Amino acid sequence: MPELDITGGPVFQRLAAGLSAACVLALAAVPPAAALSSSPSSSPSSSPSSSPSSSSSAPWSPSGSRTWTPPAVPGGPASPGAEALLSTSRTAAGAGREIDPAAVDRFVSAYREATGLPGVAVAVTRGAKVVHVAGYGRTASGEPVTERTPMAVASLSKSFTSLAVMQLVEEGRVRLDAPVREALPEFTMADPRAARITVRQLLDQTSGMATSVFRERSLPQPRSLREAVARLRGARLAADPGTRWSYHNTNFQVAARLVEVVAGVPFAGRLRTHVFGPLGMRDSRTIDTERDLPPTARGHLHLLGVPIALAEPHGFGNGSGGVISSAADMARWMIMQAGQGTGPGGVRVVSAEGVAEMRTPSRIKRSYALGWALGTTEGGAPVVEHDGDLSTATARQTLLLRSGHGIVVMANTGTAYDDSGAIADALVAMAEGRKPGPPPSPSPFLLVDAAFALAAVLTLALAGRGLVRSRRWAARHAGRPGWRTAARLLPYAAPGVLCLTITDVFRVLSRGGDATWAHVAYLYLSFVIWLLLAAVACALLLLARLRHLVPAGAGQAPR
Repeated sequence: MPELDITGGPVFQRLAAGLSAACVLALAAVPPAAALSSSPSSSPSSSPSSSPSSSSSAPWSPSGSRTWTPPAVPGGPASPGAEALLSTSRTAAGAGREIDPAAVDRFVSAYREATGLPGVAVAVTRGAKVVHVAGYGRTASGEPVTERTPMAVASLSKSFTSLAVMQLVEEGRVRLDAPVREALPEFTMADPRAARITVRQLLDQTSGMATSVFRERSLPQPRSLREAVARLRGARLAADPGTRWSYHNTNFQVAARLVEVVAGVPFAGRLRTHVFGPLGMRDSRTIDTERDLPPTARGHLHLLGVPIALAEPHGFGNGSGGVISSAADMARWMIMQAGQGTGPGGVRVVSAEGVAEMRTPSRIKRSYALGWALGTTEGGAPVVEHDGDLSTATARQTLLLRSGHGIVVMANTGTAYDDSGAIADALVAMAEGRKPGPPPSPSPFLLVDAAFALAAVLTLALAGRGLVRSRRWAARHAGRPGWRTAARLLPYAAPGVLCLTITDVFRVLSRGGDATWAHVAYLYLSFVIWLLLAAVACALLLLARLRHLVPAGAGQAPR
């Protein structure tokens, strides 16, 4: 009976090449939450729940998790639909039921126990009343999460940028439907169509800019809003302005730069004096890059059910996802949203008409307005909301227009898990008198991680055996035709090739999504760990066999 050569025959070759191919299919099967910050498939990564990814995406990545049926709201600044949203919200006090704080505590505690979520902060308001604010668990730096813990809200920041622009509109210093260049002359692109982009089109994501032609995440990252606008000088548009919707973080970075140029102060300062300060949001600020994240705002990934604190991949997010806030502060923000621009203590930061304008949907995409997503709950109630996704943290804000409930959840786990969305869904159910579903089981993640852990052990074991037997393998193949030997060795290059091309594979599978190697690794951690181990193991085995093959071939008598 011939000897079964596991390390040189079909079994190991299938592990080397077949597992790589299978994992590419796995990448396709798992929704690339990253479609992320740039929402490659025309829907947000960090993105609002009105659309399914990017990325997240970000300041550095956004995505969503639900499909919404948008309310029938005609577009236009003074449309009857916008007024209907306004009047619906004003009658909120008589609709729905108030959420029980004790029920929130029980659900969040059960959720954390079931999923291993390290830390989360929750804010629930109704009208001008704070119903419940609380923190649960710990931050990545080990501190207890409280209602005053600053955490990343990611793409929820877009609604703050939209408000800052609207304030300038109401001051008469910016026109929503005028070209951006009127207020921001430095905004130039290689595409002449960019001269027609309006301020409104930045805020409702219909400017024509898209990740498919401007890979905002994988390009060298800017350090300021000025640099974020300057790097567009060589960029082109994917479509005529106002003809196609595409979730693109750069839209809001340009809008934030417009604010600081028109206001004559840094964007962070403008938010501090005209939004955070008046609303009493003492824990809130906006930052430029992930390097500015405070320790309390850093997050986690899970591996085999264990949360692992990791630094956020490098990226720029001011204007599109740079706001840091606490549950207590976000409660004040939601009170202002429910109050049509009037915050705690009666302070007004924007007119009711301005609020209605920000909730008027795009004519191109009916479920997205000016930095807000529009939709309905499972109970049929209209909502305005937005998701925020980083690789290591997520957030969601939801305002139920009929009941006046405001719900904000900030979780310190990444977009792959959508913990903030799951908890927010449960709180919405409570607000509508529905029983929330049970906390999810972590078993799908555990099964995937366990499968790749087993694959890693098996790969290393077989590679080790192959290294020990590489001299024997070389002697057996020394006299064979070179093409046959090359064909036997070629599959061992597959893991290494996939490592080098994984971002391109991701781009294809996510239909144009943009991601760096680190972003892909954070989305598919156990797979990438196996892939790296397989690439190193196969490379070592390939080198060992080639090393022994050359001397064996040199000493072989010609046939």
